[in-house]
Amino acid sequence: MNMNVFRMPEWYPKLEKDCFPTVFLELDADELEALKEGRTEGEDLKELLPELKRVMGEFSGAKFVSVDTVAATDTERFRLKRGSVHSAESAWKILARSEKVREAAAAGLVSSICIRPFRRMQPAREFRLFIKDRKLAGMSQYWLIRHFRRLPGRLEKYWNKADVLVTRIAPQLPVSDLALDIYFKKDSEILIIDLNPWGAPTDPLMYNTWDRDWSQPGKCEIVPPPHIVSGNVDVAY
Repeated sequence: MNMNVFRMPEWYPKLEKDCFPTVFLELDADELEALKEGRTEGEDLKELLPELKRVMGEFSGAKFVSVDTVAATDTERFRLKRGSVHSAESAWKILARSEKVREAAAAGLVSSICIRPFRRMQPAREFRLFIKDRKLAGMSQYWLIRHFRRLPGRLEKYWNKADVLVTRIAPQLPVSDLALDIYFKKDSEILIIDLNPWGAPTDPLMYNTWDRDWSQPGKCEIVPPPHIVSGNVDVAY
């Protein structure tokens, strides 16, 4: 599979109006080498950091940074602040300290730093769409941390909104089969977060496996409510 089609600088121009506003800073060979090695200081970063600061100035407030195909979700800062950064120095450090980012750079899947405004997103509104033959085949709650009691009443509306989105953007998708990460705004409009390859290592989330019949009618799968046992319960020891 050609992973280059999932690089954000490649697909973003075609899907821009359905995405978070994003700008890109292309890295040169020395800067990419520094990223691979996880370096946060050095001569090759002296020009990068002022330029990164300038580009980050396109947006006010906190920013969210990533690279072409991955964000630094494996870092302590991401766990504490959900990836929010304010300075060029902290932006570079979160990327350089991420094993996922360094591995992507070593694999040749990084060309740029991707910068967008930071948005505190509600976990109950993030979903992964499973697109087969350019059609919506499945949908899963993204953060499987718990059951959100208000979600069941929204699922039909969310599915219909997602189906309309997929139908509209299908001609612009780089491949026929993929997983699309999205976020529902308060008005139920959709923002695209990321594009992922179909199949492992992409997580099938609530579907548990990719080995299923995707031609069957799909629905939005969510974490079920906790099972409550009622009545008289006899326990034998």
